[in-house]
Amino acid sequence: MDNIPVSLLLGALVVLMLISAFFSASETSLLSLNRYRLKHHVRIKHRGAICADQLLKQPERLIGMILLGNNFANILASSIATILGYQLYGELGVMIVPFILTVFILIFSEVTPKTVAILYPQPIAYFSSHIYVPLLKIFSPFLWMINSSTNLLLLLLRVDKESARPHHISKEELRTILLESESILPARQQMLLNLVDLEKITVEDIMVPRGDIIGLDLNDDWQDVLTQIRDSQYGKLPVYRGHIDQVEGVFTVRHAVRFIDDENFTEEKLLSILKKPYFIPESTPLTQLLINLQAEKQRMGFVVNEYGDIQGLATIQAILEEIVGEFTSNPSTKMKEIHRQDDGSYLIEGGAHVRDVNQALHWTLPSIGPRTINGLVLEYLESIPKPGTSILIDGHPVEIVQVFDNLIKIVRIYPKIKDPAIHSSQH
Repeated sequence: MDNIPVSLLLGALVVLMLISAFFSASETSLLSLNRYRLKHHVRIKHRGAICADQLLKQPERLIGMILLGNNFANILASSIATILGYQLYGELGVMIVPFILTVFILIFSEVTPKTVAILYPQPIAYFSSHIYVPLLKIFSPFLWMINSSTNLLLLLLRVDKESARPHHISKEELRTILLESESILPARQQMLLNLVDLEKITVEDIMVPRGDIIGLDLNDDWQDVLTQIRDSQYGKLPVYRGHIDQVEGVFTVRHAVRFIDDENFTEEKLLSILKKPYFIPESTPLTQLLINLQAEKQRMGFVVNEYGDIQGLATIQAILEEIVGEFTSNPSTKMKEIHRQDDGSYLIEGGAHVRDVNQALHWTLPSIGPRTINGLVLEYLESIPKPGTSILIDGHPVEIVQVFDNLIKIVRIYPKIKDPAIHSSQH
Protein backbone atom coordinates (compact mmCIF):
# COMPACT_ATOMS: atom_id res chain seq x y z
CA MET A 1 0.00 0.00 0.00
CA ASP A 2 2.90 2.36 0.77
CA ASN A 3 4.18 2.00 -2.79
CA ILE A 4 0.99 3.18 -4.47
CA PRO A 5 1.63 6.60 -6.08
CA VAL A 6 -0.22 9.50 -4.45
CA SER A 7 -1.35 10.75 -7.87
CA LEU A 8 -2.99 7.39 -8.59
CA LEU A 9 -4.79 7.43 -5.24
CA LEU A 10 -6.00 11.00 -5.84
CA GLY A 11 -7.20 10.09 -9.32
CA ALA A 12 -9.08 7.05 -8.03
CA LEU A 13 -10.62 9.17 -5.27
CA VAL A 14 -11.87 11.78 -7.76
CA VAL A 15 -13.31 9.07 -10.04
CA LEU A 16 -15.14 7.43 -7.14
CA MET A 17 -16.59 10.76 -6.02
CA LEU A 18 -17.80 11.39 -9.59
CA ILE A 19 -19.42 7.93 -9.62
CA SER A 20 -21.10 8.72 -6.30
CA ALA A 21 -22.28 12.07 -7.72
CA PHE A 22 -23.76 10.27 -10.74
CA PHE A 23 -25.77 7.89 -8.58
CA SER A 24 -26.95 10.73 -6.33
CA ALA A 25 -28.03 12.93 -9.24
CA SER A 26 -29.68 10.11 -11.17
CA GLU A 27 -31.64 8.96 -8.11
CA THR A 28 -33.02 12.45 -7.48
CA SER A 29 -33.80 13.13 -11.15
CA LEU A 30 -35.59 9.82 -11.74
CA LEU A 31 -37.71 10.18 -8.62
CA SER A 32 -38.45 13.86 -9.42
CA LEU A 33 -39.73 13.24 -12.93
CA ASN A 34 -43.16 14.57 -13.81
CA ARG A 35 -45.01 11.30 -14.40
CA TYR A 36 -47.57 12.84 -16.76
CA ARG A 37 -44.87 14.44 -18.91
CA LEU A 38 -42.99 11.13 -18.84
CA LYS A 39 -46.08 9.28 -20.11
CA HIS A 40 -46.42 11.83 -22.89
CA HIS A 41 -42.79 11.34 -23.97
CA VAL A 42 -43.27 7.58 -23.90
CA ARG A 43 -46.24 7.95 -26.24
CA ILE A 44 -44.12 9.95 -28.71
CA LYS A 45 -41.42 7.22 -28.56
CA HIS A 46 -38.68 9.20 -26.77
CA ARG A 47 -35.95 6.61 -26.12
CA GLY A 48 -34.78 8.11 -22.84
CA ALA A 49 -38.36 8.35 -21.58
CA ILE A 50 -39.03 4.72 -22.51
CA CYS A 51 -35.96 3.58 -20.54
CA ALA A 52 -36.85 5.76 -17.56
CA ASP A 53 -40.44 4.48 -17.57
CA GLN A 54 -39.22 0.86 -17.56
CA LEU A 55 -36.92 1.60 -14.63
CA LEU A 56 -39.65 3.28 -12.59
CA LYS A 57 -41.98 0.32 -13.11
CA GLN A 58 -39.54 -1.72 -10.98
CA PRO A 59 -38.59 0.75 -8.23
CA GLU A 60 -37.14 -1.92 -5.91
CA ARG A 61 -34.52 -2.99 -8.46
CA LEU A 62 -33.73 0.62 -9.37
CA ILE A 63 -33.27 1.74 -5.75
CA GLY A 64 -31.20 -1.37 -5.08
CA MET A 65 -28.87 -0.58 -7.98
CA ILE A 66 -28.52 3.07 -6.95
CA LEU A 67 -27.75 2.23 -3.32
CA LEU A 68 -25.35 -0.52 -4.37
CA GLY A 69 -23.38 1.79 -6.65
CA ASN A 70 -23.47 4.77 -4.30
CA ASN A 71 -22.42 2.87 -1.18
CA PHE A 72 -19.73 0.96 -3.05
CA ALA A 73 -18.23 4.20 -4.37
CA ASN A 74 -18.39 5.97 -1.00
CA ILE A 75 -16.93 3.06 0.99
CA LEU A 76 -14.14 2.48 -1.50
CA ALA A 77 -13.42 6.23 -1.55
CA SER A 78 -13.19 6.16 2.26
CA SER A 79 -10.68 3.30 2.13
CA ILE A 80 -8.53 5.02 -0.50
CA ALA A 81 -8.69 8.31 1.40
CA THR A 82 -7.49 6.51 4.54
CA ILE A 83 -4.49 5.08 2.66
CA LEU A 84 -3.78 8.49 1.16
CA GLY A 85 -3.95 10.19 4.55
CA TYR A 86 -1.58 7.63 6.10
CA GLN A 87 0.97 8.06 3.30
CA LEU A 88 0.92 11.85 3.61
CA TYR A 89 0.57 12.47 7.37
CA GLY A 90 0.84 9.10 9.07
CA GLU A 91 -1.55 8.29 11.91
CA LEU A 92 -2.64 11.93 12.13
CA GLY A 93 -3.79 11.72 8.49
CA VAL A 94 -5.87 8.62 9.27
CA MET A 95 -7.65 10.59 12.02
CA ILE A 96 -8.48 13.72 9.99
CA VAL A 97 -9.34 12.05 6.66
CA PRO A 98 -12.93 11.04 7.67
CA PHE A 99 -13.83 14.66 8.47
CA ILE A 100 -12.31 16.04 5.27
CA LEU A 101 -13.81 13.29 3.11
CA THR A 102 -17.27 13.78 4.65
CA VAL A 103 -17.23 17.47 3.69
CA PHE A 104 -16.08 16.72 0.14
CA ILE A 105 -18.65 13.95 -0.36
CA LEU A 106 -21.48 16.13 0.97
CA ILE A 107 -20.54 19.05 -1.29
CA PHE A 108 -19.41 17.33 -4.50
CA SER A 109 -21.22 13.96 -4.39
CA GLU A 110 -24.49 14.69 -2.61
CA VAL A 111 -25.78 18.25 -2.24
CA THR A 112 -24.51 19.77 -5.50
CA PRO A 113 -25.51 16.91 -7.86
CA LYS A 114 -28.89 16.48 -6.19
CA THR A 115 -29.60 20.21 -6.42
CA VAL A 116 -28.73 20.20 -10.12
CA ALA A 117 -30.92 17.10 -10.59
CA ILE A 118 -33.89 18.83 -8.99
CA LEU A 119 -33.44 21.80 -11.32
CA TYR A 120 -32.99 19.67 -14.47
CA PRO A 121 -34.58 16.28 -13.72
CA GLN A 122 -35.64 15.36 -17.25
CA PRO A 123 -32.32 15.46 -19.18
CA ILE A 124 -30.36 13.88 -16.31
CA ALA A 125 -32.95 11.11 -15.80
CA TYR A 126 -33.19 10.30 -19.51
CA PHE A 127 -29.39 10.20 -19.87
CA SER A 128 -28.78 8.10 -16.75
CA SER A 129 -31.56 5.64 -17.65
CA HIS A 130 -29.47 4.46 -20.63
CA ILE A 131 -26.67 3.59 -18.19
CA TYR A 132 -28.92 1.86 -15.66
CA VAL A 133 -30.42 -0.58 -18.16
CA PRO A 134 -27.15 -2.48 -18.78
CA LEU A 135 -26.09 -2.12 -15.12
CA LEU A 136 -29.30 -3.81 -13.98
CA LYS A 137 -28.62 -6.70 -16.33
CA ILE A 138 -25.05 -7.12 -15.12
CA PHE A 139 -25.88 -6.97 -11.42
CA SER A 140 -29.24 -8.73 -11.69
CA PRO A 141 -28.30 -11.80 -9.55
CA PHE A 142 -26.84 -9.66 -6.78
CA LEU A 143 -29.86 -7.30 -6.84
CA TRP A 144 -32.23 -10.29 -6.69
CA MET A 145 -30.47 -11.46 -3.54
CA ILE A 146 -30.69 -8.00 -1.95
CA ASN A 147 -34.37 -7.50 -2.88
CA SER A 148 -35.29 -10.99 -1.66
CA SER A 149 -33.68 -10.29 1.70
CA THR A 150 -35.44 -6.91 1.85
CA ASN A 151 -38.84 -8.44 1.02
CA LEU A 152 -38.34 -11.11 3.70
CA LEU A 153 -37.54 -8.41 6.26
CA LEU A 154 -40.62 -6.39 5.23
CA LEU A 155 -42.72 -9.53 5.54
CA LEU A 156 -41.45 -10.10 9.06
CA LEU A 157 -42.25 -6.48 9.90
CA ARG A 158 -45.75 -6.97 8.36
CA VAL A 159 -45.33 -4.12 5.88
CA ASP A 160 -47.79 -4.39 2.98
CA LYS A 161 -46.08 -2.93 -0.09
CA GLU A 162 -49.20 -3.04 -2.27
CA SER A 163 -51.27 -0.91 0.10
CA ALA A 164 -48.45 1.62 0.31
CA ARG A 165 -48.23 2.12 -3.45
CA PRO A 166 -49.71 5.40 -4.74
CA HIS A 167 -53.30 5.13 -5.90
CA HIS A 168 -54.98 7.00 -8.71
CA ILE A 169 -54.99 10.76 -8.38
CA SER A 170 -57.96 12.06 -6.41
CA LYS A 171 -60.26 14.86 -7.47
CA GLU A 172 -58.82 17.25 -4.88
CA GLU A 173 -55.27 16.42 -5.98
CA LEU A 174 -56.27 17.09 -9.60
CA ARG A 175 -57.78 20.40 -8.53
CA THR A 176 -54.52 21.34 -6.80
CA ILE A 177 -52.57 20.46 -9.96
CA LEU A 178 -54.83 22.72 -12.01
CA LEU A 179 -54.49 25.56 -9.50
CA GLU A 180 -50.70 25.27 -9.80
CA SER A 181 -50.85 25.25 -13.63
CA GLU A 182 -51.82 28.89 -14.12
CA SER A 183 -48.59 29.71 -15.95
CA ILE A 184 -49.01 26.70 -18.28
CA LEU A 185 -52.75 26.86 -18.94
CA PRO A 186 -53.72 30.49 -18.26
CA ALA A 187 -56.66 30.50 -20.70
CA ARG A 188 -57.98 27.04 -19.87
CA GLN A 189 -57.33 26.76 -16.15
CA GLN A 190 -60.73 28.07 -15.03
CA MET A 191 -62.54 25.91 -17.59
CA LEU A 192 -60.79 22.78 -16.33
CA LEU A 193 -61.47 23.75 -12.71
CA ASN A 194 -65.15 24.19 -13.55
CA LEU A 195 -65.16 20.75 -15.13
CA VAL A 196 -63.61 19.17 -12.02
CA ASP A 197 -66.13 20.94 -9.75
CA LEU A 198 -69.11 20.02 -11.91
CA GLU A 199 -70.16 17.16 -9.61
CA LYS A 200 -70.61 19.61 -6.73
CA ILE A 201 -73.29 21.47 -8.68
CA THR A 202 -76.83 20.15 -9.00
CA VAL A 203 -79.42 20.95 -11.62
CA GLU A 204 -81.13 23.30 -9.14
CA ASP A 205 -78.12 25.62 -9.36
CA ILE A 206 -78.39 26.22 -13.12
CA MET A 207 -82.09 25.81 -13.90
CA VAL A 208 -84.42 28.60 -14.97
CA PRO A 209 -86.88 28.95 -12.03
CA ARG A 210 -90.46 27.92 -12.62
CA GLY A 211 -91.71 31.52 -12.54
CA ASP A 212 -89.24 32.60 -15.24
CA ILE A 213 -90.03 29.87 -17.77
CA ILE A 214 -91.21 31.33 -21.06
CA GLY A 215 -93.50 29.03 -23.04
CA LEU A 216 -96.68 28.73 -25.08
CA ASP A 217 -99.95 28.50 -23.19
CA LEU A 218 -102.50 26.75 -25.42
CA ASN A 219 -105.31 28.29 -23.35
CA ASP A 220 -104.35 31.70 -24.76
CA ASP A 221 -105.92 33.08 -27.94
CA TRP A 222 -104.46 31.24 -30.94
CA GLN A 223 -103.39 34.48 -32.62
CA ASP A 224 -101.50 35.45 -29.47
CA VAL A 225 -99.75 32.08 -29.57
CA LEU A 226 -98.74 32.63 -33.21
CA THR A 227 -97.46 36.12 -32.40
CA GLN A 228 -95.41 34.74 -29.53
CA ILE A 229 -93.88 32.15 -31.86
CA ARG A 230 -92.98 34.80 -34.46
CA ASP A 231 -91.42 37.12 -31.86
CA SER A 232 -89.66 34.42 -29.83
CA GLN A 233 -85.95 34.87 -29.18
CA TYR A 234 -85.61 31.22 -28.19
CA GLY A 235 -85.11 28.19 -30.41
CA LYS A 236 -87.26 25.94 -28.21
CA LEU A 237 -90.41 26.73 -26.23
CA PRO A 238 -92.29 24.61 -23.68
CA VAL A 239 -95.94 24.13 -24.56
CA TYR A 240 -98.52 23.75 -21.78
CA ARG A 241 -102.16 24.31 -20.89
CA GLY A 242 -102.99 26.77 -18.15
CA HIS A 243 -99.81 26.23 -16.09
CA ILE A 244 -96.42 24.66 -16.60
CA ASP A 245 -97.29 21.45 -14.73
CA GLN A 246 -99.64 20.60 -17.62
CA VAL A 247 -96.79 20.56 -20.12
CA GLU A 248 -97.59 19.02 -23.49
CA GLY A 249 -94.11 19.00 -24.97
CA VAL A 250 -91.32 21.14 -26.40
CA PHE A 251 -91.82 23.15 -29.58
CA THR A 252 -88.85 23.78 -31.89
CA VAL A 253 -89.41 27.17 -33.50
CA ARG A 254 -87.44 26.42 -36.67
CA HIS A 255 -89.80 23.55 -37.46
CA ALA A 256 -92.60 26.09 -37.89
CA VAL A 257 -90.75 28.53 -40.15
CA ARG A 258 -92.16 26.94 -43.31
CA PHE A 259 -95.81 27.15 -42.33
CA ILE A 260 -96.11 29.68 -39.48
CA ASP A 261 -98.16 31.99 -41.74
CA ASP A 262 -100.20 29.16 -43.23
CA GLU A 263 -103.88 29.31 -42.26
CA ASN A 264 -103.80 25.52 -41.87
CA PHE A 265 -101.27 25.79 -39.03
CA THR A 266 -103.59 24.93 -36.20
CA GLU A 267 -103.26 23.78 -32.64
CA GLU A 268 -103.50 20.17 -33.82
CA LYS A 269 -100.63 20.74 -36.23
CA LEU A 270 -98.57 22.30 -33.43
CA LEU A 271 -99.23 19.37 -31.11
CA SER A 272 -98.23 16.92 -33.85
CA ILE A 273 -94.69 18.32 -34.10
CA LEU A 274 -94.03 18.66 -30.38
CA LYS A 275 -91.13 16.77 -28.87
CA LYS A 276 -91.92 14.68 -25.82
CA PRO A 277 -90.92 16.50 -22.60
CA TYR A 278 -87.93 15.17 -20.69
CA PHE A 279 -88.06 15.28 -16.88
CA ILE A 280 -85.11 15.59 -14.51
CA PRO A 281 -85.02 14.95 -10.72
CA GLU A 282 -84.02 18.20 -8.98
CA SER A 283 -81.07 16.64 -7.12
CA THR A 284 -79.34 15.32 -10.27
CA PRO A 285 -75.61 16.30 -10.43
CA LEU A 286 -74.64 18.19 -13.58
CA THR A 287 -72.18 15.50 -14.66
CA GLN A 288 -74.95 12.88 -14.65
CA LEU A 289 -77.40 15.27 -16.28
CA LEU A 290 -74.95 15.94 -19.10
CA ILE A 291 -74.60 12.19 -19.68
CA ASN A 292 -78.38 11.69 -19.57
CA LEU A 293 -79.09 14.52 -22.02
CA GLN A 294 -76.52 13.13 -24.42
CA ALA A 295 -77.93 9.60 -24.17
CA GLU A 296 -81.51 10.81 -24.70
CA LYS A 297 -80.45 13.32 -27.41
CA GLN A 298 -82.16 16.12 -25.50
CA ARG A 299 -81.18 19.79 -25.23
CA MET A 300 -83.45 20.70 -22.32
CA GLY A 301 -85.41 19.10 -19.54
CA PHE A 302 -88.02 19.98 -16.91
CA VAL A 303 -86.75 19.81 -13.34
CA VAL A 304 -89.27 18.10 -11.03
CA ASN A 305 -89.40 17.60 -7.27
CA GLU A 306 -90.32 14.42 -5.42
CA TYR A 307 -94.02 15.08 -6.02
CA GLY A 308 -93.62 15.49 -9.78
CA ASP A 309 -94.18 19.27 -9.73
CA ILE A 310 -92.07 21.21 -12.21
CA GLN A 311 -89.57 23.45 -10.42
CA GLY A 312 -87.67 24.84 -13.37
CA LEU A 313 -86.09 24.29 -16.77
CA ALA A 314 -82.51 23.09 -17.41
CA THR A 315 -80.77 23.46 -20.75
CA ILE A 316 -77.59 22.11 -22.27
CA GLN A 317 -76.42 25.70 -22.77
CA ALA A 318 -76.65 26.41 -19.03
CA ILE A 319 -74.45 23.37 -18.31
CA LEU A 320 -71.88 24.44 -20.90
CA GLU A 321 -71.82 27.94 -19.43
CA GLU A 322 -70.91 26.42 -16.07
CA ILE A 323 -67.83 24.95 -17.77
CA VAL A 324 -66.72 27.57 -20.29
CA GLY A 325 -68.43 30.68 -18.90
CA GLU A 326 -71.08 32.95 -20.36
CA PHE A 327 -71.50 32.87 -24.13
CA THR A 328 -72.39 36.55 -24.15
CA SER A 329 -70.13 39.46 -23.27
CA ASN A 330 -72.98 41.92 -22.84
CA PRO A 331 -72.92 43.04 -19.17
CA SER A 332 -76.60 43.94 -19.19
CA THR A 333 -77.42 40.38 -20.24
CA LYS A 334 -75.09 38.77 -17.72
CA MET A 335 -76.20 40.95 -14.78
CA LYS A 336 -79.80 41.76 -15.65
CA GLU A 337 -80.89 41.05 -12.06
CA ILE A 338 -78.09 43.12 -10.50
CA HIS A 339 -78.03 46.93 -10.71
CA ARG A 340 -75.10 48.91 -9.33
CA GLN A 341 -75.94 52.14 -7.52
CA ASP A 342 -73.95 55.36 -7.22
CA ASP A 343 -73.27 54.77 -3.51
CA GLY A 344 -71.58 51.43 -4.27
CA SER A 345 -74.53 49.27 -3.26
CA TYR A 346 -76.42 46.88 -5.55
CA LEU A 347 -80.14 46.54 -6.12
CA ILE A 348 -80.68 42.82 -6.65
CA GLU A 349 -83.88 41.04 -7.58
CA GLY A 350 -85.05 38.47 -5.05
CA GLY A 351 -85.22 35.76 -7.68
CA ALA A 352 -81.51 36.08 -8.51
CA HIS A 353 -79.48 32.96 -7.75
CA VAL A 354 -77.00 33.31 -4.92
CA ARG A 355 -74.32 31.54 -6.97
CA ASP A 356 -74.78 33.96 -9.87
CA VAL A 357 -74.50 36.95 -7.53
CA ASN A 358 -71.34 35.51 -5.94
CA GLN A 359 -69.78 34.87 -9.33
CA ALA A 360 -70.74 38.25 -10.78
CA LEU A 361 -69.63 40.33 -7.78
CA HIS A 362 -66.94 38.01 -6.37
CA TRP A 363 -68.79 37.68 -3.07
CA THR A 364 -69.14 34.72 -0.71
CA LEU A 365 -72.79 34.82 0.32
CA PRO A 366 -73.90 31.44 1.76
CA SER A 367 -74.85 29.22 -1.19
CA ILE A 368 -75.57 26.00 0.72
CA GLY A 369 -79.31 25.80 1.27
CA PRO A 370 -81.54 28.43 -0.34
CA ARG A 371 -80.76 29.00 -4.01
CA THR A 372 -82.08 32.54 -4.40
CA ILE A 373 -81.57 35.85 -2.61
CA ASN A 374 -85.25 35.72 -1.57
CA GLY A 375 -84.77 32.27 0.00
CA LEU A 376 -81.51 33.30 1.67
CA VAL A 377 -83.11 36.31 3.40
CA LEU A 378 -86.25 34.38 4.38
CA GLU A 379 -84.20 31.57 5.91
CA TYR A 380 -82.10 34.10 7.78
CA LEU A 381 -85.10 36.01 9.20
CA GLU A 382 -87.50 33.04 9.51
CA SER A 383 -90.37 35.42 8.68
CA ILE A 384 -91.70 37.64 5.89
CA PRO A 385 -89.93 40.99 6.37
CA LYS A 386 -91.34 44.44 5.80
CA PRO A 387 -89.71 46.95 3.41
CA GLY A 388 -86.97 48.83 5.22
CA THR A 389 -85.84 45.86 7.30
CA SER A 390 -82.04 45.69 7.51
CA ILE A 391 -79.88 42.69 8.33
CA LEU A 392 -76.26 41.63 8.05
CA ILE A 393 -75.44 38.47 6.08
CA ASP A 394 -71.84 37.30 5.80
CA GLY A 395 -70.68 40.83 6.58
CA HIS A 396 -72.90 42.40 3.87
CA PRO A 397 -75.52 44.95 5.00
CA VAL A 398 -78.80 43.92 3.37
CA GLU A 399 -81.86 46.19 3.15
CA ILE A 400 -85.26 44.90 2.07
CA VAL A 401 -86.53 47.33 -0.59
CA GLN A 402 -89.68 45.72 -1.98
CA VAL A 403 -91.91 42.84 -0.84
CA PHE A 404 -94.90 41.65 -2.87
CA ASP A 405 -97.17 38.65 -2.47
CA ASN A 406 -95.04 37.20 0.37
CA LEU A 407 -91.94 37.32 -1.86
CA ILE A 408 -88.95 39.60 -1.53
CA LYS A 409 -88.76 41.31 -4.90
CA ILE A 410 -85.80 43.67 -4.48
CA VAL A 411 -83.03 43.99 -1.90
CA ARG A 412 -80.18 46.44 -1.57
CA ILE A 413 -76.88 44.79 -0.67
CA TYR A 414 -73.73 46.68 0.20
CA PRO A 415 -70.18 45.38 -0.21
CA LYS A 416 -68.81 43.41 2.71
CA ILE A 417 -67.75 45.60 5.61
CA LYS A 418 -64.40 44.93 7.25
CA ASP A 419 -64.38 43.29 10.68
CA PRO A 420 -68.08 43.79 11.49
CA ALA A 421 -68.59 44.11 15.24
CA ILE A 422 -71.98 42.45 14.99
CA HIS A 423 -72.52 39.32 12.94
CA SER A 424 -76.27 39.84 12.58
CA SER A 425 -78.64 42.66 13.33
CA GLN A 426 -82.20 43.63 12.54
CA HIS A 427 -84.15 46.79 13.05
